Amino acid sequence: MEVSTQFYTYGDDADSCLILHDGQDFGPVTLAYETYGTLTEAKDNAILVFHALSGSQHVCGFNPEVPGTADRWNDECQTGWWDDFVGPGKTIDTDKFFVICANYFGGCYGSTGPSSINPETGKEYGGDFPQISFGDIVDSQLPLFDELGITTFHAAIGSSLGGMMVMNFAARYPERVQRVIPVATGLESTTLTRVHNLEQILSIENDPNFCNGHYYDGPAPLRGLALARMISHKTFVSLQAMEARMTDKCEQEQDEFSWYKIRTPLESYILHQGRKFLKRFDANTYLYLIAGWTNYNLARDMGCADYKEVFADCGHQKYLVFSINSDCCFYPDEQQFLRDSLYGAGMNLEYVSVTSDKGHDSFLLEPELYSEPIKRMLEHV
Repeated sequence: MEVSTQFYTYGDDADSCLILHDGQDFGPVTLAYETYGTLTEAKDNAILVFHALSGSQHVCGFNPEVPGTADRWNDECQTGWWDDFVGPGKTIDTDKFFVICANYFGGCYGSTGPSSINPETGKEYGGDFPQISFGDIVDSQLPLFDELGITTFHAAIGSSLGGMMVMNFAARYPERVQRVIPVATGLESTTLTRVHNLEQILSIENDPNFCNGHYYDGPAPLRGLALARMISHKTFVSLQAMEARMTDKCEQEQDEFSWYKIRTPLESYILHQGRKFLKRFDANTYLYLIAGWTNYNLARDMGCADYKEVFADCGHQKYLVFSINSDCCFYPDEQQFLRDSLYGAGMNLEYVSVTSDKGHDSFLLEPELYSEPIKRMLEHV
């Protein structure tokens, strides 16, 4: 199934600008998005998907190119990142549902972000792009939903960082969604997450090519971005999965080390993960999303004293929460805190603990572990 990305632009005047969490106006905003399936006349079969950190609007099918993404849209991006889950007859059945996913505001796959041209200067925003919150990303999509005439989503689903977005959307706009499916995620960033994220932020900031984000006219901060990805990658996969993916090759580029020599397949593997990421992602987008993650705390962001107050208006919603027992990106206790907070607020909730040796990436790789509960949630009247 070949699909194409669509674009929606708004905020050309002061009355339609996006108002950010710090009160400043931003516009214009372009969102790159994809849809699958057919929206009913009543517009009551829409499912909203929020993507993970390095994901895109391209959920399923094959998309050969996206205008404005330069050479970032490579063969790693062309097949939908959730192609095993979404499509005709699949877990999220596009013969029954209308699925929509937008690349995030701040992204690098067609939506307005640091690599986009600032109409006031004619150059890329770079480091002048505003610091954004996850609430800003959610808010940026509301005009698109209104344009499509979708007042209430049948369901919203998000995994990993996208799960944080879905919880933000469900709590802040409870009237706009009926079923909520957060997968391998949390309600707030933990101490360990903030430490990991600071390491990644510093790796990019300290690259001599970073230039405070204004690097588009010169060499990009590739070493910093590669190191950031290496720091994060070890939390996405289990040690068993990492060992299974390794080969016997030990590769090293001469300019990466002056003294140390790559000696083991493990070192070669993790270095390869950092290198290949450079071909498809922008360092500024990575930095902005990691910073947003670091500062995420749903109760604090909503000005609430506790999570009972956060979900006070969500009593009509049904929740399906997935935890992964081998996850070391969002550890099971984080996902149990999400569960317990929903229970404490009196939410209608089903909790599924997935047993997997794939770690955090299980939600991308093992549809059979998630399919039946999701189908029941989506298709039960």
